[in-house]
Amino acid sequence: MSKSTPSLVSDLRLLETFWKQLPERTVLTNGLTLLVQRDTSAPVASVQVWVKTGSIHEDGLLGAGLSHYLEHLLFKGTERRAGREISTTVQAHGGNINAYTTFDRTVYYIDLPSAHVGVALDVLADAVLHSTLPADEVAREKDVILREIAMGNDDPDHRLGEALFDTAFRQHPYRYPVIGYKDVFTAVTREDLVAYYRARYVPNNLVVVVAGDIDPAAVRVLVETHFGSAPRARLAPVLVLPEPAQLAPRALHRHEEVELTRAGLSWQIPGLTHPDAPVLDLLAVMLGQGDSSVLWQAVREKARLVHSIDATSWNPGDTGLFYISFICEPLRREAATAAVRRELDRVATAGFTAAQMRKALRQLVVGEINTRKTVSGQASRLGAAEVVAGDVNFGKSYFARLARVTVADLRRVLRTYLAAERVTSVSLNPKSAEPAASTIVTTDRVPDAFKEQTLPNGARLLLRPDRRLPNLHLRLLCEGGPLHEQPDQRGATSLLATLLTKDTKKRSAAEVAKFIEEVGGSFYPFSGNNSFGLAAEVLPGDTARALEALADAVLAPSFRRSSFEIERDAQLADLQQDADDVVTVGKKLVRQKFFGAHPLAIDAHGTTEGLKAVKPADLAALWKRLGVARNVVLVAAGDFDPKVLGPKLKAFLARLPRGAAPKRTAVFTAPGETGDFVEKQPREQAVVFQAFPGPGLLGDDYYVSEVADELFSGMSSRLFERVREEKGLAYFVRSARVTGIDAGMFMFYAGTAPATAEDVLTEIDAEIARVQAGGVTAGELLRCQTRLKAGRRMGLQTNGARAMHAGLNTLYGLPVDDAATYDRHIDGVTVADLQAFAKKRFQRALRTQLVVKP
Repeated sequence: MSKSTPSLVSDLRLLETFWKQLPERTVLTNGLTLLVQRDTSAPVASVQVWVKTGSIHEDGLLGAGLSHYLEHLLFKGTERRAGREISTTVQAHGGNINAYTTFDRTVYYIDLPSAHVGVALDVLADAVLHSTLPADEVAREKDVILREIAMGNDDPDHRLGEALFDTAFRQHPYRYPVIGYKDVFTAVTREDLVAYYRARYVPNNLVVVVAGDIDPAAVRVLVETHFGSAPRARLAPVLVLPEPAQLAPRALHRHEEVELTRAGLSWQIPGLTHPDAPVLDLLAVMLGQGDSSVLWQAVREKARLVHSIDATSWNPGDTGLFYISFICEPLRREAATAAVRRELDRVATAGFTAAQMRKALRQLVVGEINTRKTVSGQASRLGAAEVVAGDVNFGKSYFARLARVTVADLRRVLRTYLAAERVTSVSLNPKSAEPAASTIVTTDRVPDAFKEQTLPNGARLLLRPDRRLPNLHLRLLCEGGPLHEQPDQRGATSLLATLLTKDTKKRSAAEVAKFIEEVGGSFYPFSGNNSFGLAAEVLPGDTARALEALADAVLAPSFRRSSFEIERDAQLADLQQDADDVVTVGKKLVRQKFFGAHPLAIDAHGTTEGLKAVKPADLAALWKRLGVARNVVLVAAGDFDPKVLGPKLKAFLARLPRGAAPKRTAVFTAPGETGDFVEKQPREQAVVFQAFPGPGLLGDDYYVSEVADELFSGMSSRLFERVREEKGLAYFVRSARVTGIDAGMFMFYAGTAPATAEDVLTEIDAEIARVQAGGVTAGELLRCQTRLKAGRRMGLQTNGARAMHAGLNTLYGLPVDDAATYDRHIDGVTVADLQAFAKKRFQRALRTQLVVKP
């Protein structure tokens, strides 16, 4: 492949639209860099401030988590605004405000309706350049972060990640966790924070990115207004020690309170701008991304040694890691590791086929397209190119280099970097697998309307063409889930959905995966409380392939025992992983107690006992009952010609078997168990839950529940302000819902320290009482309504999201395009409605309360 193949040339041509839409890049006199990208496809915008500082730049305080600490504090007050006013201002304009910290950057961003981009720029400039870091907030947030550290220690995947970086890096500051070490972080003073803030948060160390339906000239004026007055400042270089070459294998294997083994193999690789970086990215895709990848097929499907396996090339700076991770049964870790090594040695000798390369390249092209589905994604792409790669046009040059990669290049980098003698192996294993002797280290907008058609057999078809992005999404939905499963076979619908994407009468599971992935497409199942189905997403030139894969899955599934056993084991493994997360454990338990004998007591993933009772014939029978025309909605959204694709989709739907749609017979009348319960778990933190009856999707007060859920959640909610910001009692506190079609559960939950669990519950009770007394202010209500309406618009930017939303509405008998009706319903909710909702729903006699603690 030294010369680009016709298919690759065609794929790369799809990206030309992006390369032609060059962002406007401006450097202000104070050194600040501004990137502006106009996209009028939706009336939204993303405003981001990238600070070129992260945990590796903390110099003499490496390991203290200064960057992350500062990120938490920047929205706590400025010279012009009190802390609460920041989030309230953003949410009052329908926006979301958030931030994140990585090794090499800290990013603050607001996504909101584009009419208010000036508000976002004003707020972000104020926070980034003029924060006051109030002493009381510094102290309060320290407690919050200490709880965040403790929660990370309760997460096995987090623990494995820290072990990997600490073992793979001996000198480079990548070895220090971004959040910092507890002891080092605890010693940080406000003076340390202020000094770091003044040194690093200067205009000549900032990149402002604005993408969306905006006027670039107007944005430049706004940025100059809000950021331009800050003077350029001294910016001392920070010494980042390079990582010396690894000359021998390293290993760290821990045995802890977990259910499954999580393992990883890593190798040092060069950074993002190195000539070999695109080759390593391509190698990672071919080895371990997708069900048809080399390692997935060899180690999971054929050898049956792992439940999941993937490969990643991570190289954001001047060095990085090539990482292969897998989850397996404890006794299979060594065999799985050996199998991975055999496959690496095999492809290092035999190389890869042209078809494999085409597939991987197509996947990377599709990935690039997918990052640009939303304005937030576009802004993030620009920021990364400027800050991380140092070239705002990096994407174009990167794909140009990818087009020149050859099989020989792949074999060369594999032999050069993935050598057995330079591997770092880490794992987290159940204590039951620990050897007797301790194992310690060797260390222009498109109309929103869908066109709906009902076929003679009862199947429904929704079409929404949109040519703005070279992307097509097909989604088939059926009503199903817990209410339609046998009581002793819970989880069957989710397993059915997965098996439908595997073997058919025409192709094996591996062939199905290859068929769709070799064109960079995706084909995947979904399942939930009320529905399940399949989705296929491809480039527009591969529409026929997507439809063929979907039709084969629906009309000719084979439910082969080999694939059935693999996927059932994988779903069982997911349940085991759930047992390692204290929040998930608590959510499942309070749900079971609340719903009692009602099917919604168990989520879509089911139970271990239920899955073990399922047989392939049971899934075939379930599909025969649920996969009938009157229970099917098919949605097409994206780049297609309805005159061409519409008849083909109708022909497919006409082949569905006739039959009545399944009926829901379960009735929820009252909670199964009420009262106060305690669950002991070997964790550092406590999680508290209060569950009450909530409406289903068709309930008269469903839209009131939407507003109520928003009222109790988010950074500017009264509950969050009181529990976390004012009293520092919890790292997170919010509400959530389990929503069926006819029944539901409204829940409050919070993560806290064991000693303060009762205090948090008291605060939740007080907030409920305030709403029951009609204490919600007009400003609070308006914030919730604005946020919900804006959130709905921002959540429907992609073809996949639109297809899912319209399909579910049709399935449940709701308006297909409900944007206008949704806004009307939300705006119709009053303070009195919220008061009545709280009085009716949040009664102590109907409450199921659970505290999970050590």
